Amino acid sequence: MVKNSFFPDISHEQEKKEETKGSVEFQVVNFTNQIRRLTSHLELHKKDYLSQRGLKKILGKRQRLLAYLSKKNGIRYKELIDRLDIREPKNR
Repeated sequence: MVKNSFFPDISHEQEKKEETKGSVEFQVVNFTNQIRRLTSHLELHKKDYLSQRGLKKILGKRQRLLAYLSKKNGIRYKELIDRLDIREPKNR
């Protein structure tokens, strides 16, 4: 299996901006790629409990990073959410 084979457009956007691998946005993009890859894997292998555990851990890490980013810089948070299409917009 080739890394980033499922979502190359997301990783190329990060390379264009030349952000460091330690930035919050880069880490969230990588976690999102892993989450999507594991989700497609779990659709085929429903009883793979070890992968389910790994998915839950990655979801928690991404959630904590997004919470940190929303506290520090709300504009960058909203741009990242829109670009990755992670959350649904609130209609109120």
